[in-house]
Amino acid sequence: MTSEDLPDWVPASGHQLRLAGIHFDAIRVRGVRGEAVLHHLARLTDGQPGPVVREVAGGRWTYFLIPPGTSRDYDWPPGATCFGPAVRDQYVGVPAPDGNTYPLHWRCDPPVAGVFVDPEVLHQVITAQLCHEPE
Repeated sequence: MTSEDLPDWVPASGHQLRLAGIHFDAIRVRGVRGEAVLHHLARLTDGQPGPVVREVAGGRWTYFLIPPGTSRDYDWPPGATCFGPAVRDQYVGVPAPDGNTYPLHWRCDPPVAGVFVDPEVLHQVITAQLCHEPE
């Protein structure tokens, strides 16, 4: 992958905060639940779920990046936090494609310009996983 393939919002090194709702919206899921959602999403998409950022420290959040403005089209269940166009600014950390990006990294390959996680498929997977877990 060349730097021309990357969206302009992906930093060349380290990581940077990006305002959600501009270049992408993000759906955040915590810990092993986020990994489980990603696992099922990858199965449904032949291993090409789209851009997913993982935090490797703290809450171990998984951020699924969807097209800007699409998060408001869905009723996200408890356990899935929406970062998109909002009354207040919401930022998401975006890592560079390689190098030292701790505590963030691309859980899947870095994004290609114009490619996102499919919000409808993501919503179906998250709803199935978070709304049907045993108590």
